[in-house]
Amino acid sequence: MGALVDEVVLVTGGASGLGRAIVDRFLEEGARLAVLDRTPDRLTELAAANPDRLAVFGGDVRDIGDNQRAVEACLARFGKLDCAIGNAGIWDYSVSLDALPAEKIDAAFDEVFHVNVKGYLNLAKAALPALVRSSGALVFTVSSAGFDPAGGGPLYTASKHAVVGLVRQLAYELAPAVRVSGVAPGPIETDLRGPAALGLEDRSIGSINLSAVAPNVPLGRVPTPSDYAGGYVFLASRRDSRPATGGVLSLDGGIAVRGIGRTSAGGRLAARYGAASDPAKV
Repeated sequence: MGALVDEVVLVTGGASGLGRAIVDRFLEEGARLAVLDRTPDRLTELAAANPDRLAVFGGDVRDIGDNQRAVEACLARFGKLDCAIGNAGIWDYSVSLDALPAEKIDAAFDEVFHVNVKGYLNLAKAALPALVRSSGALVFTVSSAGFDPAGGGPLYTASKHAVVGLVRQLAYELAPAVRVSGVAPGPIETDLRGPAALGLEDRSIGSINLSAVAPNVPLGRVPTPSDYAGGYVFLASRRDSRPATGGVLSLDGGIAVRGIGRTSAGGRLAARYGAASDPAKV
């Protein structure tokens, strides 16, 4: 049998992409799962595939009430909660500061941070009593952008750095009752959408030809969502990761050890804004 037989796990954003891969892997490991997601059609499909060990709930991770209702429904269905995985997120499609319209900064910042950071905080708050009772674990999806630049624009990168801080602070506050960790994927082919404030809510990262990224990844390939799912199983497992809290498991394909690569994208700004001389030669 799997490593998590009869464990109960709640996953946000679990109906597609990386979240769906996490759900599928936990099912393989014998767990029972609850999924909070905002896509009703995908939730219906997911529930139909695994009616005995899977419960689904529609809602928005930005709403503390939706998180609380998902936890309560999970407890009513399965009787406990062993691990809560904050995974729902949006990407800013690497929109640079220069390209970010000034009049859209407020709305875009709020949307990205409310989903990527407040959504995790809401889940942690809603799940805390149940996780204390089970001596369970919180696991958050970070990103290589939580440590390194060029994994997104300033909005996404700042939000993922904030998640690293959230992992560390909650690990400090909740030890020894609850373990808190993160997984930091690198490039990934998934159905990650963008902020509506920037008109990117219908754009999927799957529409980008990521094969062109592979030469920039030291391991030479763009991992699939299922390639990343094992990291979450490891951090949820009491047997395998009992000493782990406050850290982030880096699964970036070697992004952090690329060494000196191409220069940043800022060189064009001198010409655009009429700098008197080339900044690289000053």
